[in-house]
Amino acid sequence: MEEIRLRKLEDLKSKGINPYPYKFEITSFIGDVRKKFEKDPPRGVKVVVRGKAKRVSRTEDGYMVRLSEDNVEILVYTKEENLKPGEEYTFEGTLDRVEGKLSVVDAVLSDKTPQSIVQIKAQYDFDPNREKVSLGGRLVALRTMGKAIFGHIQDLTGKIQIYLKKDIVGEEKFSFFNDYIDLGDIIGVKGELFRTNTGELTVEVHDFELLSKCLHPLPEKWHGLKDVEVRYRQRYLDLIANPEARRTFLLRSKLISEIRRFFDERGFVEVETPILQTVASGANAKPFITYHNYLEMNLYLRIAPELYLKRLIVGGFPRVYEIGKNFRNEGVDRTHNPEFTMIEFYAAYWDYNDLIKFTEEFFTHILQRTLGTLKIRYQGTELDFTPPFRKVRYFDLLKEKTGKDKDFFLKDFEGVRNLARELEIAHYEKLTHPKLIDKIFEKVAEEDLVQPTFVIDFPKILSPLAKTHREDPDLVERFELIVATYEVANAYTELNDPADQRERFLEQIKEKEMGDEEAMDMDEDFIRALEYGMPPTAGEGIGIDRLVMLLTDTDTIRDVILFPHLRPG
Repeated sequence: MEEIRLRKLEDLKSKGINPYPYKFEITSFIGDVRKKFEKDPPRGVKVVVRGKAKRVSRTEDGYMVRLSEDNVEILVYTKEENLKPGEEYTFEGTLDRVEGKLSVVDAVLSDKTPQSIVQIKAQYDFDPNREKVSLGGRLVALRTMGKAIFGHIQDLTGKIQIYLKKDIVGEEKFSFFNDYIDLGDIIGVKGELFRTNTGELTVEVHDFELLSKCLHPLPEKWHGLKDVEVRYRQRYLDLIANPEARRTFLLRSKLISEIRRFFDERGFVEVETPILQTVASGANAKPFITYHNYLEMNLYLRIAPELYLKRLIVGGFPRVYEIGKNFRNEGVDRTHNPEFTMIEFYAAYWDYNDLIKFTEEFFTHILQRTLGTLKIRYQGTELDFTPPFRKVRYFDLLKEKTGKDKDFFLKDFEGVRNLARELEIAHYEKLTHPKLIDKIFEKVAEEDLVQPTFVIDFPKILSPLAKTHREDPDLVERFELIVATYEVANAYTELNDPADQRERFLEQIKEKEMGDEEAMDMDEDFIRALEYGMPPTAGEGIGIDRLVMLLTDTDTIRDVILFPHLRPG
């Protein structure tokens, strides 16, 4: 197949035809055309339609019926059996778009009074009145029918049908298309918009141009690209073949725009802090290490922007946020990638109670603006983000799951180690006391936290940057938001006492000497900044990749990162 495409390429060049021209003028993107002449029905709207079945076709999980009323057709997707062309049927189902066509999905036979197909179509499919367009896209479907050719071109924003007729484009152009254009080629088309009998928005092509030759066959059409290794290593093929992938990354882009809008409207200032840092601190994680030749020093890819953002609070910025990459030299699994995106933000004069309310407001805004609902389906379970979210104290949850109280976990190191052994926690014998508590909590508590839950009041030994709890010196004012069994946000009232912060860093150094590679290093300049005075402050980090997983019902972080890290293939 590649050899045939290469021969076509060489033949075009020998004829003096450039298969990679410099430019093509388009009037708009395909999605803009569809938005202009089509309106999507409201989510979940039910309709009852009646008409004659012009065709009944088998689909992967049922049947597709072309239902006609006065020569106006609508597609019906149903599991009903024994349907025959030429017979009249009444169906009830949900109005939606399938491959751009107005359709009735999940339809069942009905005896209710039907609505007019003609009126339904007129409400959502508008007459393009032969509007002239010039569009570019990749050819993803093609079928020849004698003196006519039908196909579909696609860009990131959508897909549209094209129709070439020999009588319109001329014999020379028609033959050129047949001889040299293949699936996967990027082409430009100029023509007029109309609708077919099925109501499909279509470009009647008057002229076309080859814009880029595709030298490899596209992934198999009907089943998309299923090989996950290929999807992740060659993301461009995933985006070409799978509309779900395109929708995921468009939603991700929209989500980040909405996050910025949310914070900007509330008086936060977006800032940028260093990615190359001289001290690996700000979170418990093993860093990536690099070397600067000119400065002759080791540098670390940042594991968190926290200490720099708090320097800005010291400098007089009352509310700051940063959306950016963090890098942690850790394992890869369904919720972890060594390079990931977070928003981290800080507000002077707040504490963690303010952040709880703010986080609920954040999720309400983001879900309403991106999905239009506070209830979403994730891996078969409905998640309800209607405030207020459930709150549970860290040690109350541990006691509920293990029967052991706070004193046991904080004072009985051997008992904690034995419990970790009983729970079959990997490498328990090498873990420090704080790590053992952390791993036990992950093992016994997080797996049952499905609905949005604030786990509050963490042990101090797990939280070196958080302020001591005002009611219990063993704890800090910290929470994690757990959704669908994994952490989505981490926040606390910030420690702003420089002497206390120094002691916490010294404890971290001891933990590192005991083998904890994720313990923080001392940051003397940050201590110095605190000595100039940082007002009462609260800060939070929210994982954007995990948030996209929730919004797109995705069970692995690799599906929401365009280019995830993989072992060499």
